[in-house]
Amino acid sequence: MIRPPRSRLEADLLAAHLAAAGVAAHVLEATLPGLGPWFKPGLANLFTLVAFFHLGWRTAVAVALIRVVAGSLTVGTFLSPTFFLSLSGALGAVAAMGVGGLLPLGLGPVGLSLLAALAHMSAQVVAAFFLILGHQGLFLALPWFLAGSWVTGIVNGVLAFLILERLAPNQASPP
Repeated sequence: MIRPPRSRLEADLLAAHLAAAGVAAHVLEATLPGLGPWFKPGLANLFTLVAFFHLGWRTAVAVALIRVVAGSLTVGTFLSPTFFLSLSGALGAVAAMGVGGLLPLGLGPVGLSLLAALAHMSAQVVAAFFLILGHQGLFLALPWFLAGSWVTGIVNGVLAFLILERLAPNQASPP
C-alpha cells in the first residue's frame, strides 16, 4: 500500500473507479481477437493489481469479483464456461497476490503482476480441464500459456506501476 486514502469515502470511490475500469477493460478484451486459445492481454487484471497495492488485498478481491461478474453480464457470458474460466483466473491471481504480498520478498508491481499472471493462467487451465476438455493433453500446452503470461504479467506490472505512480507521486517503489 502506497498511501492510505484520506477517508473511507475516498477509498470506496477509488475502488469503484478501479472496478469500473476493470469492467471496461474486460469488455474491451472480449471484443479483441485472442493471441491464441483463451489468451488475452489481461489488461483488466491490472486494475486489481492497483487495488492491491493502493487499497489492500480485500479490496483487490472485491475489484476482481466485480470485474468478472459485471463484465460477464455485459458481454453475455454470465454462468457460461467463459465466466467460470474468467472467475477461476481472477481468483487464482488474487490468491497469488495475497500470498506474494505476505512473503518477505519485497515484490513490487512487476514482480507481483508476474506471479499473478502465472497463477491466473494456471487456474484457467485447471478449470478448463475440469469444465470443458477433461483431457490431460491440455497440460502439454501449459508451458506455452505460461510463457505468454510471463510477457503480459511484466507489461501489466509496468502499467500498474505507472498508474500507482500517478496515484501517489514519488512514493511508489520501483518495479
